[in-house]
Amino acid sequence: MDTPPDGDELRARFYLRALGARPFGHAQDASPRTPMTDRPITPSRIIPAGAPLPARPPEPGEAPPWRTAPPPPPVVPPAAPVPADPEPVPPPQVVHHVHEVLLVTPDPEPEPPLWARVWDWLWAHLVTWRMLLAILAALTPWLAGDSPVSLWSHAVHQLRTDAGVLAAYVVAGGALTTAWALDRRTGRVLPRFLLVTTAVGALGVFDWWDPFLAFTGVAR
Repeated sequence: MDTPPDGDELRARFYLRALGARPFGHAQDASPRTPMTDRPITPSRIIPAGAPLPARPPEPGEAPPWRTAPPPPPVVPPAAPVPADPEPVPPPQVVHHVHEVLLVTPDPEPEPPLWARVWDWLWAHLVTWRMLLAILAALTPWLAGDSPVSLWSHAVHQLRTDAGVLAAYVVAGGALTTAWALDRRTGRVLPRFLLVTTAVGALGVFDWWDPFLAFTGVAR
């Protein structure tokens, strides 16, 4: 009775048959063999050391009972609930503030009377050091006992007697106008002195009968 070939011999024969080689001294095995790939392999011998033998081999497709079960799949936390659509924010309200600005024009201050304006002008223009110096020089009798005012007053009065009333008024008025223009233009002491002299000395040309002479033409 022949001894059945062991596993190494079967493996060598499979490789030789796959390569198409015929080993010397070995007869061709005419018996059909099932390829090793067609036979299911039952892992009945893969048993951990010290583990008891199973009561039966695992069925085809069944995991061996001695295998460690795979860990359970990780627990996936439930997805967070999708928040509901927030309430729409109302658009900002535009508040229009209307500011009314009333422009109140203050009432103009009443103008001072004429005499107050004249007094203010005289105080602003006459009460100065130039005016005081001009008045002092015009009224002081420093011309051989006579002042410039008295000399001019006597001159226009004598002109009234010699050349007539109209000529005296024309000369006195022209001299006063010229002195006033010079004083207004320069504002110096000498024009102010002439202005005071002609203004005060022009009083010598007046006579109390002149209004009657102007209205009636009757000479005294």
